[in-house]
Amino acid sequence: MNITRFGGVTALAAVAALALTSCAANETGGAAPAASEGSTDGGSALSGTLVGIGASSQGSAQEAWRAAFQTANPEVTVEYSPDGSGAGREAFIAGGADFAGSDRALNEEELAGTFGKCAEGTSAIDLPVYISPIAVIFNLEGVDELNLDQATLAGIFAGTITTWDAPEIAQLNPEATLPSSPITAVHRSDDSGTTENFTEYLHAVAPDVWTEEADGVWPESFGGEAAAQTSGVVDAVTNGNGTIGYADASRAGELGVAKIKVGEEFVEYSPEAAAAIVDASPEAEGREENDIAFEIDRTSTEAGVYPIVLVSYLITCQDYQDDETAALVKAYVGYVASEEGQAEAASTAGIAPLSSTVSAQVSTAIESIK
Repeated sequence: MNITRFGGVTALAAVAALALTSCAANETGGAAPAASEGSTDGGSALSGTLVGIGASSQGSAQEAWRAAFQTANPEVTVEYSPDGSGAGREAFIAGGADFAGSDRALNEEELAGTFGKCAEGTSAIDLPVYISPIAVIFNLEGVDELNLDQATLAGIFAGTITTWDAPEIAQLNPEATLPSSPITAVHRSDDSGTTENFTEYLHAVAPDVWTEEADGVWPESFGGEAAAQTSGVVDAVTNGNGTIGYADASRAGELGVAKIKVGEEFVEYSPEAAAAIVDASPEAEGREENDIAFEIDRTSTEAGVYPIVLVSYLITCQDYQDDETAALVKAYVGYVASEEGQAEAASTAGIAPLSSTVSAQVSTAIESIK
């Protein structure tokens, strides 16, 4: 199977906020992972605190993973602050987090640097643990269904299509009563892996309209309304009328969700369709052993695929300075990537679980952590 893909002060500030988010996870239901190796009398021998910062798209899944892991390992506290992919990578690089959640893998420039928690002379690895559709969410009174093709979607977010009754939208939705009201396109204000995946799709499928390269930071030239993190985008779309945005599909709730044209069909997002585009995409080249990154084929026209997806990663050290931290990270990430952990996140967050092939690949990489 083939698949795709600021400094220390900020990191420490983010770590300080983590204590506010760690306790509730113990109260969430769900199956717990088996007790860790080295345990006695059926209990876990693990103890300590893990600090994670990163992708808000992983928020719901992280709550479930942390709760189950802490139930099986009551002397362990796992903290995760969903401050965004960029904040997570920056915190991890600066040594302010034991692991990071990111909706893109580390790039070459980042990998060429140093990492605060990693042993001298060693680097970090990317572990794909979360595959999810990115939903195009909207809130438009009187309209429950919306079809969009690539150029129209790009035009809406680039600011060249400005009203809901624009001919480009009307011809794709002949049965809808579209108002002449303005479109409010909402985007992330923070450095976001979701944004990077979304803009990568727009540039790949409609480069004449979306002229900017993919980036985690929204291009100022395209304007729109900005909101912080996934929750901010969802709130802005929910509380407006004539609003449209993009978010991890697990957070779409009761909002309208657009169907996206792929080939000759309009495809609704689903975990199955997200997994299908991943299956149809090539693995990234040039990565070190056990550093797993993928590239999504955004332009695929295969039946049943949904091309606006993200592959979300946990970023860890290959070799930690502290052996106890390494043991905790290895155990926690091992649970996240396990069949049980993936099933828990599929149930609570709607992710597409890793395939058996990728799961085996990730497990091998996790075993190499020391």
